[in-house]
Amino acid sequence: MIHKFTQDNVHIVLDVNGGAVHVVDPLVYEILDYYPGSSSPEIIEKLKRNYRETEIIEGIDEIELLKEQGLLFTQDRYQQHESFQNKKTVVKALCLHIAHDCNIRCKYCFASQGDFQGDRSFMSLEVGKKAIDFLLENSGNRKNLEVDFFGGEPLMNFDVVKGLVDYGRSREKDFDKNIRFTMTTNGVLLNDENMEYINENMHNVVLSIDGRKAVNDHMRYTINGQGTYDVIVPKLRKMVEMRKDKHCYVRGTFTKHNLDFSQDVLHLADLGFDNVSVEPVVASPEHDYSIGREDLKEVFENYEILSREYVNRKKSGNPFNFFHFMIDLKQGPCVIKRIAGCGAGAEYLAITPQGEIYPCHQFVGNEKFKLGDVTDNSLKEVLYHEFADAHIYNKEKCNDCWAKFYCSGGCHANAYNFNQDIYKPYDIGCEMEKKRIECALTIQAKLMEEDQDDQGSR
Repeated sequence: MIHKFTQDNVHIVLDVNGGAVHVVDPLVYEILDYYPGSSSPEIIEKLKRNYRETEIIEGIDEIELLKEQGLLFTQDRYQQHESFQNKKTVVKALCLHIAHDCNIRCKYCFASQGDFQGDRSFMSLEVGKKAIDFLLENSGNRKNLEVDFFGGEPLMNFDVVKGLVDYGRSREKDFDKNIRFTMTTNGVLLNDENMEYINENMHNVVLSIDGRKAVNDHMRYTINGQGTYDVIVPKLRKMVEMRKDKHCYVRGTFTKHNLDFSQDVLHLADLGFDNVSVEPVVASPEHDYSIGREDLKEVFENYEILSREYVNRKKSGNPFNFFHFMIDLKQGPCVIKRIAGCGAGAEYLAITPQGEIYPCHQFVGNEKFKLGDVTDNSLKEVLYHEFADAHIYNKEKCNDCWAKFYCSGGCHANAYNFNQDIYKPYDIGCEMEKKRIECALTIQAKLMEEDQDDQGSR
């Protein structure tokens, strides 16, 4: 299987199964409209009005050489790969809902402004300890584990965060494990004291902001209705400065109200945030901020704007990283991991303040998807394995999709919320993901071309 597309006058061909990316001339690009379904004489007949016969033959020979070298039209052998066949699913990451409460009110919040459609509550130290024990005891031979402190707003329950870090550090040695703690925060409660602790103890920090002041404050505001931008920007910048070479990124959401979200990404980069993720909102159509199919043209245009500026800034020595443009172009051992995606419901689980287990934070509150409880170490095996088996080979729509090894079948929660089936991907999400991948491939092609030009001029 191949996928070919043109962006910014660059003709790109992706070998889907092998992962090879080729920048080709217009002739080879056109030949691939007919190859391998048509014979060489048939292809020559179809293209002879625009190209000389010798050029067409050379183009066909080039394609056949790439095919012989295993760089084009390769077969998908990952389903039979030993690493996939013998893969044992174990829990490797927990999303600890430290606080089902929040100090701000985001208009698009899937968690019902922090309470997840339930009572506002905080996780106790005792429940948190049981969650960490559950992770350690169900992680098999996995050495590196992850615990993300999540909310609501986790800084509202910061003493428990610190207590659980201490507990995790004391317990991981007994199991010969290494727990990497992370935190997601809206930044309002950041101060010198907790920032110092976070910097010392968190492997990664996710800081929430949507972009430009007007955009951010329209969707993210305090309980009193005041915008958060002026409060959080100085704090987020200080946190990022403290992190230096440690993992840290800002994460935002764009909606129908800011389909020109490329400007929000660039605004954040200009503020000094080198690692940025701005995600499309996922909401039901009745909300005025939801993104519909009619918005995709503008969304795609903004991904292209962003990709061009990404290359320009990289070349000028003022680079930034955009999460969705950072893809692995090598179909090595990691491709086996990408078959299953994020691992929600199997490798990754969310734990509520009461200790209930859900597939991920977006399923919390839906009793149908309650997997068990860490307080009694219970786990519903049938539901657990249903999520473990929700990989691309078990999703009919993914089987013939060129993007499957990059999107990994998409988000289970989005699939369920729109199609009532975790095995049926969310269509609009699929279309946006494909465009992001094409932009990422175009970026790589342009940067590789630049490197080759630099080497040739030496």
